[in-house]
Amino acid sequence: MKKLLVTGSAGFIGFHLVKRLMDKGYNIVGVDSLSDYYDVRLKKSRLDELDKYHSEKSPETGSLYRFIKLDISDKEPLFELFKSERFNYVFHLAAQAGVRYSLKNPQSYIDSNIQGFFNILEACRKYMPEHLIFASSSSVYGLNGQLPFSASHHTDHPVSLYAATKKANEMMAHSYAHLFGIPTTGLRFFTVYGPWGRPDMAYFSFTRKIFAGEPIEVYNNGDLMRDFTYIDDIVNAVALLTDKAPAENPSFNTLSPDPSLSSAPYRLFNIGNNSPVRLMNFIQVLEEITRIKAKKTFKPMQPGDVYTTYADIDDLADYVGFRPVTSLETGLKQFVEWYKGYTPLIYQNTEH
Repeated sequence: MKKLLVTGSAGFIGFHLVKRLMDKGYNIVGVDSLSDYYDVRLKKSRLDELDKYHSEKSPETGSLYRFIKLDISDKEPLFELFKSERFNYVFHLAAQAGVRYSLKNPQSYIDSNIQGFFNILEACRKYMPEHLIFASSSSVYGLNGQLPFSASHHTDHPVSLYAATKKANEMMAHSYAHLFGIPTTGLRFFTVYGPWGRPDMAYFSFTRKIFAGEPIEVYNNGDLMRDFTYIDDIVNAVALLTDKAPAENPSFNTLSPDPSLSSAPYRLFNIGNNSPVRLMNFIQVLEEITRIKAKKTFKPMQPGDVYTTYADIDDLADYVGFRPVTSLETGLKQFVEWYKGYTPLIYQNTEH
C-alpha cells in the first residue's frame, strides 16, 4: 500500500484531500500544527469528521489513516516522521494563508511558508518520495494583466508578502528538483470555496453576516473578478496528479524558457474554474440561495488585492484530463446547506 503524507490536513483543502485519498485506499498520515489563524474548533471538527469518515470507509477501501499534530517549521520531528514512514507521495498544503493578514503578521509567513517549506524540501531530498505535490496560489500573478492567467506567464511582480512566499516556494522547489531530481508539481489554486471552508474567506464571511443581518464589506464597489473553484473539483484534480510525476525534459528550451516547464522533473499548473465571476454577481447568487437581501458597506480596494483572477487550465486538461464540473450556483448551495447544518460553532468575526 502506497504511503502518503498530507501536510495541513486539518485545513480546508487538506481535509477534503484526505477524504478523497481515503477513497483510493492509500496509507495516509496527516499533519497539522492547528494554528489559531482562525477558529481552531473548526480544524478540530474537520479532524473529528476525518476519523468518522475513516471508520466508515476503511473496511471498504482498506485505507489506513492517522493524524499527528506537528509544525513543519520544527525540523527534527518532521525528519523523524519522514525517516520512519518513507512516504511514496508528499502533498504539501500547510501554509500561512491570507493576503491581508500578511500586512499584520509577516513573520508567520516566513516561519511557515519559507522555513516550513524548506524543511519539507530537505526531508524530500533525504528521504526521496516518488512525487512531491505542493500548493502555490493564484496570488503569484500579482500585477500581471494578461488574461487568462497561464502557468507559462512570468510572475515577477507579486503585490503581497503571501504571494511573494508562494512565488519563492515555486523557485525553491524548482531548484531542488534540478539539483536532487525530486519529481515535483506545483499547483496554483484559484479562490477555493465549499463546505468546511475557511472563515476568513469572503464567501464564508458574507454568508455568516447575511444570516446574522449584518452588513457585508464589499471592496472596490464589487468591481472585482474571481475564478471561484469548488473544493471537489480541486481535490479531484490533485488526486489525478498523484501518480503523474513529471520527468526530466531534455528538450526544454533554455533560450525561451517556459516557467511552467523545466529540464528538471518539475511542472506548474493552474487549478481553477476557468470562468471568473464579478463579485456583485457572486453576492447576488448568494442572496438568491439564502433568500436574504444582503446589507452592503462599500469599501475601497485593499492593499495586496488584485482586480481579476482567471485560470487558463488547458495544460492541466491535456495532462490529466481535468475539467471543473461544479457551477457556482451548485457549489454555493452546497456550502450554504453545510453552513446551516453545522451547529456546533457560531462564528465570530474572524476576518483579518
